[in-house]
Amino acid sequence: MTLRRLFLALPLLAAAFDAPAQVLVVQAGQLLDRPGQAPRGAATLLLRDGKVDQVRDGHVGPEAFGAPAGTEVLDLRRHFVLPGLIDSHVHLTNDLGGLAGQLAEVQRSPADNALEAAANARKTLLAGFTTVRNLGDGDGEIRALRDAVNAGKLPGPRILTANTSISATAGHGDPRLGYRADLHEALDTRGNVCDGVESCRRAVRRQVAEGADVIKLLITGGVNSRIGAGLGAQMFEDEARAVVETSRMYGKKVAVHAHGADGINLALRLGVDSIEHGTLLDAEGLQLFRRSGAYYVPTLSTVNGYRERLAADPGAYSGEVLEKIRWRIDITGKALEQAVPAGVKIAFGTDAGVSLHGRNADEFELMVAHGMTPAQAIVAATRNAADLLGLGDSVGSLEPGKHADLVAVSGNPLEDVTVLKRVDVVVKGGEVFRP
Repeated sequence: MTLRRLFLALPLLAAAFDAPAQVLVVQAGQLLDRPGQAPRGAATLLLRDGKVDQVRDGHVGPEAFGAPAGTEVLDLRRHFVLPGLIDSHVHLTNDLGGLAGQLAEVQRSPADNALEAAANARKTLLAGFTTVRNLGDGDGEIRALRDAVNAGKLPGPRILTANTSISATAGHGDPRLGYRADLHEALDTRGNVCDGVESCRRAVRRQVAEGADVIKLLITGGVNSRIGAGLGAQMFEDEARAVVETSRMYGKKVAVHAHGADGINLALRLGVDSIEHGTLLDAEGLQLFRRSGAYYVPTLSTVNGYRERLAADPGAYSGEVLEKIRWRIDITGKALEQAVPAGVKIAFGTDAGVSLHGRNADEFELMVAHGMTPAQAIVAATRNAADLLGLGDSVGSLEPGKHADLVAVSGNPLEDVTVLKRVDVVVKGGEVFRP
C-alpha cells in the first residue's frame, strides 16, 4: 500500500476500532420531556453516548430501538422522570456563614476550599442538579473543579463559573471588609475590586484571562457585606457600563447581584442578562425586565440558611449584618410576587452556600409559596435556566441530541413540587447515580 493510500485509509481503520457506543434504555412511568408542556405518561428513552437519542411513548425494550442484546434497561416505571435540574446561582466552595465564614476566609487554604467544593458538587448532583452556575469564588477552585468534572475525574454537575465577582471598593465583594487595616494588603489579591472605568475594564479582563464563563457584577450592597453601608447602588453608571461592555467584547454574559431598586434598574438599563436577588423590585424595574428580556433569579433559599444558623447560634452574625438579615427574611418573596404576574422571565437559583448545599430543591417550595405554579417553577429550573446560561441547545429538556441528564422522583412534582426534595435516581450524561 502506498503512503497516499494508507493516509486515505486511516479514517476507515480508526472507525473499525472505535469503542462500542454506550447505550442505556430508560423506562419512565411518566415523562416530562419538555417542561411547560403536558407530560407524556409512560415513555421510554434511548440514551446513547451521553445524549438523548430517541424518545417513544409506552414501555418498550432495547430491541424496539435496534439496540444490541444485553443493553442495560433502567426501570423507572414507578417514577416521574424529568430533565436534570439547573441551579443558576451557587457558591460551591463552602456553606459557612457569618462570623464562622469570616474566620474560614483566613484559616482555610485554597486546597481546603477545593476539596470542600468537590464534596458540595457531589451533594448537588445527587440532589438532582446536573448543571449549575457558580457565581463567585476566591482562588480559582471552581475553575479547576469544572475542568475535573468535565474530564470525568470527579462526580459533579456541569459547571459554569464566574471566578471572582467584580466589586467596587467597600462594595459587597471587597475582600478586606471586616478585617483590620494592616491585613488589607494581604487580603486584596484577587484583582476583583475596581474603581473608575479603566480599573473596571481591567477587572473583567482578568476574570476572562483566568477562564471565567460568565461575569458576576456586584452593583449594590449585600446582606452579608460586613459594612453598614446599605443595600443601594454602590457603583457609578460609567463603572458598571465598563464592566458590561468589556464582558460583551469577550462574549460573556453578565449576572448582577442587586438588592436596591436603583441598582436593579441601572443594571437592566445597561442590558445585563440576569438580576440576582432583586429584592426591592419596583414598577420601573418590572418594565425594564420586560423590555430587556433579562431573567430574574430570586434566590429565596437564603432565608433558610439565615434562620438555621441563627437557631443554632443567635450570635452567628455581626450587628451590621444581622440587621440586614432580619430585613431580608421579612421581605423575601415579595419581589417574586410582583414579577410573576408581570410576565418577567424567572430562572431558578438558590444562592447555595448561604443555604446548605444538597438542599437546592427547597427553593421550589418557596417559589410556589410566593406566586408560581409547580409547572412554572420546574420550567424556571430547566428550560429557562438553560436559556439564561446559554445552554438551551444542550440541556433543559429531554429532546434528541441533548445531554442525557434526567431526574426520577416518586410522585408527581406538577401536583406537589416538594417531591423534588427526595430524588431517587439521577442520570447525568448517561451515567446513573443513586443518592
